[in-house]
Amino acid sequence: MTTSVGERPPLKPWAGVPPEVGEIFRPHLDTLAEEMIAEILRGVPEYARPQDEEYARMVRLAVEGALRQFVDLIADPDASWESVAAVYRGIGRAEAREGRSLDVLQTSMRLGARVAWRRLAAESEHYNISRRTLASIAEGIFAFLDEIARAATEGYTKAREQEAGELEHRRRRLLDLLLAEPPAAPQAVADMARLAQWRVPRTVAAVVLYERSRQPFHQPSLPPDVLSDVNRREPCLLVPDPDGPGRARMLETALRPWVAALGPTVRTEDAAKSLRWAREALPLARRGILPSDRLIRCADHMPTLVVFKDEELVRAVADLRLAPLKAVRPRHRERLARTLLACLQNGFNATEVASRLHVHPQTVRYRLHQLEELFGGRLYAPETRLEMEMALTVWLTAPDGADDKGNAAAAEPPDRGPHASRAADH
Repeated sequence: MTTSVGERPPLKPWAGVPPEVGEIFRPHLDTLAEEMIAEILRGVPEYARPQDEEYARMVRLAVEGALRQFVDLIADPDASWESVAAVYRGIGRAEAREGRSLDVLQTSMRLGARVAWRRLAAESEHYNISRRTLASIAEGIFAFLDEIARAATEGYTKAREQEAGELEHRRRRLLDLLLAEPPAAPQAVADMARLAQWRVPRTVAAVVLYERSRQPFHQPSLPPDVLSDVNRREPCLLVPDPDGPGRARMLETALRPWVAALGPTVRTEDAAKSLRWAREALPLARRGILPSDRLIRCADHMPTLVVFKDEELVRAVADLRLAPLKAVRPRHRERLARTLLACLQNGFNATEVASRLHVHPQTVRYRLHQLEELFGGRLYAPETRLEMEMALTVWLTAPDGADDKGNAAAAEPPDRGPHASRAADH
Protein backbone atom coordinates (compact mmCIF):
# COMPACT_ATOMS: atom_id res chain seq x y z
CA MET A 1 0.00 0.00 0.00
CA THR A 2 1.21 3.53 -0.77
CA THR A 3 0.83 6.20 1.88
CA SER A 4 0.90 9.99 1.86
CA VAL A 5 4.13 11.70 2.90
CA GLY A 6 4.33 11.95 6.69
CA GLU A 7 1.60 9.36 7.30
CA ARG A 8 2.20 6.09 9.14
CA PRO A 9 2.05 2.86 7.09
CA PRO A 10 -1.08 0.79 7.82
CA LEU A 11 -0.98 -2.06 10.29
CA LYS A 12 -1.09 -5.52 8.70
CA PRO A 13 -2.91 -7.92 11.02
CA TRP A 14 -4.24 -9.76 7.94
CA ALA A 15 -0.68 -11.02 7.43
CA GLY A 16 -1.46 -13.66 10.05
CA VAL A 17 -4.34 -15.12 8.04
CA PRO A 18 -3.38 -18.14 5.88
CA PRO A 19 -3.52 -17.05 2.19
CA GLU A 20 -5.78 -19.97 1.24
CA VAL A 21 -8.54 -18.50 3.45
CA GLY A 22 -8.84 -15.57 1.05
CA GLU A 23 -9.30 -17.92 -1.86
CA ILE A 24 -12.03 -19.75 0.05
CA PHE A 25 -14.08 -16.56 0.36
CA ARG A 26 -13.35 -15.05 -3.07
CA PRO A 27 -16.20 -16.91 -4.91
CA HIS A 28 -18.71 -15.52 -2.37
CA LEU A 29 -17.75 -11.85 -2.73
CA ASP A 30 -20.55 -10.86 -5.13
CA THR A 31 -23.24 -12.30 -2.86
CA LEU A 32 -21.63 -10.74 0.21
CA ALA A 33 -21.47 -7.36 -1.54
CA GLU A 34 -25.22 -7.47 -2.23
CA GLU A 35 -25.93 -8.27 1.42
CA MET A 36 -23.72 -5.42 2.59
CA ILE A 37 -25.25 -2.89 0.18
CA ALA A 38 -28.77 -3.87 1.21
CA GLU A 39 -27.89 -3.50 4.91
CA ILE A 40 -26.27 -0.11 4.33
CA LEU A 41 -29.28 1.22 2.39
CA ARG A 42 -31.65 0.01 5.11
CA GLY A 43 -29.57 1.39 7.96
CA VAL A 44 -28.48 4.68 6.40
CA PRO A 45 -31.46 6.52 4.82
CA GLU A 46 -29.14 9.20 3.43
CA TYR A 47 -27.70 6.63 1.02
CA ALA A 48 -31.06 5.32 -0.22
CA ARG A 49 -31.29 7.13 -3.58
CA PRO A 50 -33.12 4.91 -6.08
CA GLN A 51 -33.20 7.69 -8.69
CA ASP A 52 -29.51 8.57 -8.39
CA GLU A 53 -27.69 6.02 -10.53
CA GLU A 54 -24.29 7.65 -10.06
CA TYR A 55 -24.59 7.55 -6.29
CA ALA A 56 -25.69 3.90 -6.37
CA ARG A 57 -22.71 3.11 -8.58
CA MET A 58 -20.37 4.79 -6.09
CA VAL A 59 -21.79 2.77 -3.16
CA ARG A 60 -21.40 -0.48 -5.08
CA LEU A 61 -17.90 0.40 -6.20
CA ALA A 62 -16.89 1.16 -2.60
CA VAL A 63 -18.29 -2.07 -1.18
CA GLU A 64 -17.06 -4.38 -3.93
CA GLY A 65 -13.66 -2.69 -4.04
CA ALA A 66 -13.21 -2.99 -0.28
CA LEU A 67 -14.11 -6.71 -0.31
CA ARG A 68 -11.75 -7.52 -3.18
CA GLN A 69 -8.99 -5.49 -1.59
CA PHE A 70 -9.35 -7.30 1.74
CA VAL A 71 -9.14 -10.71 0.09
CA ASP A 72 -6.13 -9.56 -1.97
CA LEU A 73 -4.38 -8.43 1.20
CA ILE A 74 -4.90 -11.82 2.80
CA ALA A 75 -3.23 -13.41 -0.23
CA ASP A 76 -0.47 -10.75 -0.32
CA PRO A 77 -0.21 -8.48 2.76
CA ASP A 78 2.08 -6.08 0.84
CA ALA A 79 -0.30 -5.63 -2.10
CA SER A 80 -0.96 -2.03 -3.13
CA TRP A 81 -4.44 -0.87 -2.32
CA GLU A 82 -4.19 2.63 -3.75
CA SER A 83 -7.15 1.94 -6.02
CA VAL A 84 -9.55 1.29 -3.13
CA ALA A 85 -8.00 4.12 -1.07
CA ALA A 86 -8.68 6.44 -4.03
CA VAL A 87 -12.32 5.28 -4.07
CA TYR A 88 -12.75 6.10 -0.40
CA ARG A 89 -11.02 9.46 -0.75
CA GLY A 90 -13.55 10.15 -3.49
CA ILE A 91 -16.39 9.12 -1.16
CA GLY A 92 -15.02 11.49 1.50
CA ARG A 93 -15.00 14.31 -1.04
CA ALA A 94 -18.58 13.48 -2.02
CA GLU A 95 -19.70 13.58 1.61
CA ALA A 96 -18.12 17.02 1.99
CA ARG A 97 -19.91 18.28 -1.14
CA GLU A 98 -23.21 16.92 0.21
CA GLY A 99 -22.66 18.96 3.36
CA ARG A 100 -22.76 15.92 5.66
CA SER A 101 -20.43 15.04 8.48
CA LEU A 102 -18.35 11.88 8.35
CA ASP A 103 -20.63 10.25 10.93
CA VAL A 104 -22.97 8.99 8.18
CA LEU A 105 -20.11 7.41 6.24
CA GLN A 106 -18.60 5.82 9.34
CA THR A 107 -21.99 4.37 10.27
CA SER A 108 -22.31 2.79 6.82
CA MET A 109 -18.83 1.28 7.03
CA ARG A 110 -19.55 -0.25 10.45
CA LEU A 111 -22.78 -1.74 9.12
CA GLY A 112 -20.94 -3.26 6.15
CA ALA A 113 -18.17 -4.64 8.36
CA ARG A 114 -20.76 -6.22 10.66
CA VAL A 115 -22.43 -8.00 7.72
CA ALA A 116 -19.05 -9.20 6.43
CA TRP A 117 -18.07 -10.54 9.82
CA ARG A 118 -21.35 -12.39 10.32
CA ARG A 119 -21.02 -14.05 6.91
CA LEU A 120 -17.37 -14.98 7.42
CA ALA A 121 -18.06 -16.38 10.88
CA ALA A 122 -20.89 -18.51 9.52
CA GLU A 123 -18.78 -19.82 6.61
CA SER A 124 -15.83 -20.56 8.89
CA GLU A 125 -17.66 -23.56 10.43
CA HIS A 126 -18.29 -25.03 6.97
CA TYR A 127 -14.60 -24.75 6.03
CA ASN A 128 -13.22 -25.77 9.44
CA ILE A 129 -11.41 -22.47 10.00
CA SER A 130 -9.73 -22.43 13.42
CA ARG A 131 -10.66 -19.96 16.14
CA ARG A 132 -7.18 -18.49 16.00
CA THR A 133 -7.49 -17.82 12.27
CA LEU A 134 -10.97 -16.44 12.79
CA ALA A 135 -9.60 -14.03 15.41
CA SER A 136 -6.92 -12.89 12.93
CA ILE A 137 -9.64 -12.29 10.32
CA ALA A 138 -11.65 -10.22 12.79
CA GLU A 139 -8.61 -8.16 13.72
CA GLY A 140 -7.84 -7.70 10.03
CA ILE A 141 -11.39 -6.51 9.28
CA PHE A 142 -11.28 -3.81 11.96
CA ALA A 143 -7.78 -2.67 10.97
CA PHE A 144 -8.88 -2.56 7.33
CA LEU A 145 -11.93 -0.55 8.36
CA ASP A 146 -9.66 1.99 10.07
CA GLU A 147 -7.54 2.37 6.95
CA ILE A 148 -10.41 2.98 4.53
CA ALA A 149 -11.95 5.38 7.06
CA ARG A 150 -8.63 7.22 7.13
CA ALA A 151 -8.66 7.50 3.33
CA ALA A 152 -12.23 8.83 3.41
CA THR A 153 -11.29 11.37 6.08
CA GLU A 154 -8.37 12.56 3.97
CA GLY A 155 -10.63 13.14 0.97
CA TYR A 156 -13.27 14.80 3.14
CA THR A 157 -10.77 17.16 4.81
CA LYS A 158 -9.15 18.22 1.55
CA ALA A 159 -12.54 18.85 -0.02
CA ARG A 160 -13.65 21.01 2.91
CA GLU A 161 -10.39 22.98 2.78
CA GLN A 162 -10.79 23.47 -0.95
CA GLU A 163 -14.40 24.58 -0.56
CA ALA A 164 -13.43 26.99 2.20
CA GLY A 165 -10.70 28.44 0.01
CA GLU A 166 -13.06 28.80 -2.95
CA LEU A 167 -15.72 30.39 -0.76
CA GLU A 168 -13.21 32.84 0.69
CA HIS A 169 -12.05 33.74 -2.83
CA ARG A 170 -15.64 34.34 -3.95
CA ARG A 171 -16.33 36.51 -0.91
CA ARG A 172 -13.23 38.60 -1.62
CA ARG A 173 -14.35 38.94 -5.23
CA LEU A 174 -17.81 39.97 -4.03
CA LEU A 175 -16.24 42.57 -1.75
CA ASP A 176 -14.33 43.98 -4.74
CA LEU A 177 -17.54 44.19 -6.78
CA LEU A 178 -19.49 45.93 -4.02
CA LEU A 179 -16.76 48.51 -3.43
CA ALA A 180 -16.02 49.12 -7.10
CA GLU A 181 -16.29 52.57 -8.68
CA PRO A 182 -18.20 52.91 -10.89
CA PRO A 183 -20.57 50.38 -9.27
CA ALA A 184 -20.68 46.86 -10.70
CA ALA A 185 -23.83 45.72 -12.46
CA PRO A 186 -26.54 44.60 -9.98
CA GLN A 187 -26.83 41.21 -11.69
CA ALA A 188 -23.09 40.61 -11.39
CA VAL A 189 -23.30 41.38 -7.67
CA ALA A 190 -26.34 39.12 -7.25
CA ASP A 191 -24.66 36.22 -9.08
CA MET A 192 -21.45 36.48 -7.07
CA ALA A 193 -23.40 36.87 -3.81
CA ARG A 194 -25.18 33.58 -4.55
CA LEU A 195 -21.86 31.82 -5.20
CA ALA A 196 -20.39 33.38 -2.04
CA GLN A 197 -23.42 32.28 0.02
CA TRP A 198 -24.07 35.89 1.05
CA ARG A 199 -27.52 37.42 1.34
CA VAL A 200 -27.56 40.90 -0.20
CA PRO A 201 -28.74 43.30 2.54
CA ARG A 202 -30.61 46.57 2.18
CA THR A 203 -27.89 48.68 3.85
CA VAL A 204 -24.17 48.36 4.51
CA ALA A 205 -21.26 50.32 5.91
CA ALA A 206 -17.58 50.02 4.99
CA VAL A 207 -14.80 49.80 7.56
CA VAL A 208 -11.17 50.68 6.83
CA LEU A 209 -8.54 49.24 9.16
CA TYR A 210 -5.03 50.11 10.23
CA GLU A 211 -3.11 47.76 12.52
CA ARG A 212 -1.85 49.42 15.66
CA SER A 213 1.95 49.67 15.92
CA ARG A 214 3.90 47.10 17.93
CA GLN A 215 0.91 44.76 18.00
CA PRO A 216 1.02 41.18 16.62
CA PHE A 217 -1.23 40.52 13.63
CA HIS A 218 -4.79 39.99 14.77
CA GLN A 219 -7.44 38.37 12.59
CA PRO A 220 -10.77 39.94 13.56
CA SER A 221 -13.37 37.48 14.83
CA LEU A 222 -16.38 38.52 12.78
CA PRO A 223 -19.82 37.07 12.00
CA PRO A 224 -19.99 35.17 8.68
CA ASP A 225 -22.17 37.84 7.07
CA VAL A 226 -19.39 40.45 7.34
CA LEU A 227 -17.28 40.50 4.19
CA SER A 228 -13.64 41.04 5.05
CA ASP A 229 -10.19 41.13 3.54
CA VAL A 230 -7.47 42.09 6.02
CA ASN A 231 -4.66 40.89 3.76
CA ARG A 232 -5.07 43.52 1.06
CA ARG A 233 -2.97 46.66 0.93
CA GLU A 234 -5.85 48.55 2.54
CA PRO A 235 -7.59 46.12 4.94
CA CYS A 236 -11.33 46.65 4.94
CA LEU A 237 -14.69 45.16 5.82
CA LEU A 238 -18.25 45.50 4.60
CA VAL A 239 -20.85 45.23 7.36
CA PRO A 240 -24.47 44.38 6.49
CA ASP A 241 -27.21 46.12 8.48
CA PRO A 242 -24.66 48.17 10.48
CA ASP A 243 -27.36 49.87 12.57
CA GLY A 244 -28.95 46.59 13.65
CA PRO A 245 -29.07 45.41 17.28
CA GLY A 246 -25.67 44.56 18.71
CA ARG A 247 -23.76 45.40 15.54
CA ALA A 248 -21.89 48.37 17.00
CA ARG A 249 -20.81 46.39 20.06
CA MET A 250 -19.72 43.50 17.87
CA LEU A 251 -17.47 45.77 15.82
CA GLU A 252 -16.06 47.50 18.89
CA THR A 253 -15.04 44.13 20.34
CA ALA A 254 -13.73 42.51 17.17
CA LEU A 255 -11.71 45.53 16.01
CA ARG A 256 -10.18 46.56 19.32
CA PRO A 257 -6.61 45.72 18.18
CA TRP A 258 -7.08 47.86 15.06
CA VAL A 259 -7.52 51.55 14.33
CA ALA A 260 -10.84 51.32 12.52
CA ALA A 261 -13.03 53.86 10.74
CA LEU A 262 -16.67 52.99 10.05
CA GLY A 263 -18.18 54.79 7.09
CA PRO A 264 -21.78 56.03 7.12
CA THR A 265 -24.66 53.62 6.55
CA VAL A 266 -25.67 53.59 2.87
CA ARG A 267 -27.69 51.49 0.46
CA THR A 268 -25.78 48.40 -0.61
CA GLU A 269 -25.34 49.71 -4.13
CA ASP A 270 -23.64 52.81 -2.65
CA ALA A 271 -21.06 50.87 -0.61
CA ALA A 272 -18.19 52.70 -2.35
CA LYS A 273 -19.45 56.00 -0.92
CA SER A 274 -19.24 54.64 2.61
CA LEU A 275 -15.71 53.44 1.85
CA ARG A 276 -14.67 56.92 0.66
CA TRP A 277 -15.68 58.52 3.95
CA ALA A 278 -13.99 55.80 5.98
CA ARG A 279 -10.83 56.43 3.96
CA GLU A 280 -11.06 60.12 4.81
CA ALA A 281 -11.38 59.41 8.54
CA LEU A 282 -8.55 56.94 9.03
CA PRO A 283 -5.64 59.32 8.22
CA LEU A 284 -7.16 61.94 10.55
CA ALA A 285 -7.23 59.36 13.33
CA ARG A 286 -3.60 58.47 12.71
CA ARG A 287 -2.75 62.17 12.97
CA GLY A 288 -4.62 62.44 16.27
CA ILE A 289 -7.32 64.75 14.89
CA LEU A 290 -9.98 62.07 15.42
CA PRO A 291 -9.92 59.71 18.44
CA SER A 292 -8.28 56.39 17.58
CA ASP A 293 -8.77 54.54 20.87
CA ARG A 294 -12.19 53.24 19.76
CA LEU A 295 -14.17 52.61 16.60
CA ILE A 296 -14.40 55.85 14.62
CA ARG A 297 -17.94 56.40 13.36
CA CYS A 298 -17.79 58.82 10.48
CA ALA A 299 -21.38 59.86 11.11
CA ASP A 300 -20.26 61.34 14.44
CA HIS A 301 -17.47 63.41 12.87
CA MET A 302 -18.95 64.70 9.62
CA PRO A 303 -18.13 68.41 10.25
CA THR A 304 -14.46 67.56 10.80
CA LEU A 305 -14.40 65.24 7.78
CA VAL A 306 -15.95 67.89 5.57
CA VAL A 307 -13.52 70.55 6.78
CA PHE A 308 -10.50 68.34 6.11
CA LYS A 309 -11.81 67.13 2.76
CA ASP A 310 -9.82 69.89 1.07
CA GLU A 311 -7.35 70.78 3.77
CA GLU A 312 -5.09 72.75 1.47
CA LEU A 313 -7.91 75.09 0.47
CA VAL A 314 -9.04 75.58 4.07
CA ARG A 315 -5.48 76.37 5.15
CA ALA A 316 -5.25 78.98 2.41
CA VAL A 317 -8.47 80.56 3.68
CA ALA A 318 -7.14 80.34 7.25
CA ASP A 319 -3.98 82.22 6.35
CA LEU A 320 -6.17 84.99 4.97
CA ARG A 321 -9.01 85.12 7.53
CA LEU A 322 -6.87 84.53 10.61
CA ALA A 323 -3.98 86.77 9.62
CA PRO A 324 -4.54 89.14 12.61
CA LEU A 325 -3.57 86.30 14.98
CA LYS A 326 -0.10 86.21 13.45
CA ALA A 327 0.64 89.48 15.23
CA VAL A 328 0.26 87.76 18.61
CA ARG A 329 3.10 85.81 20.21
CA PRO A 330 2.70 82.04 19.68
CA ARG A 331 1.59 80.83 23.14
CA HIS A 332 -1.03 83.54 23.52
CA ARG A 333 -2.00 83.07 19.86
CA GLU A 334 -3.15 79.50 20.57
CA ARG A 335 -5.23 80.60 23.56
CA LEU A 336 -6.94 83.27 21.52
CA ALA A 337 -7.52 80.87 18.63
CA ARG A 338 -9.09 78.23 20.88
CA THR A 339 -11.21 80.85 22.61
CA LEU A 340 -12.40 82.22 19.27
CA LEU A 341 -13.31 78.71 18.05
CA ALA A 342 -15.24 78.00 21.25
CA CYS A 343 -17.02 81.35 20.95
CA LEU A 344 -18.07 80.61 17.37
CA GLN A 345 -19.33 77.18 18.40
CA ASN A 346 -21.22 78.48 21.45
CA GLY A 347 -22.71 81.71 20.14
CA PHE A 348 -20.21 83.94 22.02
CA ASN A 349 -21.77 82.91 25.35
CA ALA A 350 -18.92 83.62 27.81
CA THR A 351 -20.27 81.23 30.46
CA GLU A 352 -20.55 78.25 28.08
CA VAL A 353 -17.17 79.02 26.52
CA ALA A 354 -15.57 79.24 29.97
CA SER A 355 -17.04 75.87 30.93
CA ARG A 356 -15.72 74.29 27.74
CA LEU A 357 -12.22 75.74 28.13
CA HIS A 358 -12.13 75.27 31.92
CA VAL A 359 -11.34 78.93 32.58
CA HIS A 360 -13.11 81.76 34.37
CA PRO A 361 -15.84 83.60 32.40
CA GLN A 362 -14.01 86.85 33.00
CA THR A 363 -10.98 85.33 31.25
CA VAL A 364 -13.16 84.63 28.24
CA ARG A 365 -14.47 88.20 28.22
CA TYR A 366 -10.94 89.58 28.43
CA ARG A 367 -9.75 87.42 25.52
CA LEU A 368 -12.86 88.27 23.54
CA HIS A 369 -12.03 91.97 23.98
CA GLN A 370 -8.57 91.28 22.56
CA LEU A 371 -10.11 89.42 19.62
CA GLU A 372 -12.39 92.39 18.93
CA GLU A 373 -9.34 94.61 18.78
CA LEU A 374 -7.63 92.24 16.32
CA PHE A 375 -10.56 91.44 14.01
CA GLY A 376 -12.86 94.45 14.42
CA GLY A 377 -16.39 94.11 13.10
CA ARG A 378 -15.54 90.97 11.13
CA LEU A 379 -15.59 89.00 14.38
CA TYR A 380 -19.39 88.98 14.57
CA ALA A 381 -20.25 89.09 10.86
CA PRO A 382 -22.74 86.21 10.23
CA GLU A 383 -21.39 85.55 6.75
CA THR A 384 -17.86 84.87 8.04
CA ARG A 385 -18.61 82.77 11.13
CA LEU A 386 -18.78 79.37 9.39
CA GLU A 387 -15.73 80.18 7.32
CA MET A 388 -13.73 81.19 10.40
CA GLU A 389 -14.86 78.12 12.34
CA MET A 390 -13.72 75.81 9.53
CA ALA A 391 -10.43 77.70 9.21
CA LEU A 392 -9.74 77.51 12.95
CA THR A 393 -10.54 73.78 13.07
CA VAL A 394 -7.82 73.06 10.53
CA TRP A 395 -5.42 75.82 11.60
CA LEU A 396 -5.24 74.55 15.18
CA THR A 397 -4.01 71.15 14.00
CA ALA A 398 -0.93 72.58 12.27
CA PRO A 399 2.34 73.04 14.15
CA ASP A 400 3.03 76.21 12.20
CA GLY A 401 -0.48 77.57 12.75
CA ALA A 402 -1.62 78.15 16.29
CA ASP A 403 1.65 77.18 17.95
CA ASP A 404 5.08 77.68 16.47
CA LYS A 405 6.37 74.98 18.83
CA GLY A 406 4.05 72.34 17.42
CA ASN A 407 1.91 72.14 20.55
CA ALA A 408 -1.40 72.54 18.77
CA ALA A 409 -3.25 70.18 21.10
CA ALA A 410 -2.07 71.78 24.34
CA ALA A 411 -4.72 72.07 27.04
CA GLU A 412 -5.57 75.26 28.87
CA PRO A 413 -3.48 75.79 32.02
CA PRO A 414 -5.37 75.60 35.33
CA ASP A 415 -7.37 78.77 35.84
CA ARG A 416 -6.67 80.75 39.03
CA GLY A 417 -9.26 83.42 38.45
CA PRO A 418 -9.65 86.33 36.04
CA HIS A 419 -6.70 88.36 37.24
CA ALA A 420 -4.27 85.44 37.09
CA SER A 421 -5.50 84.57 33.62
CA ARG A 422 -5.14 88.13 32.47
CA ALA A 423 -1.54 88.20 33.70
CA ALA A 424 -0.82 84.92 31.95
CA ASP A 425 -2.26 86.26 28.71
CA HIS A 426 0.20 89.12 28.84
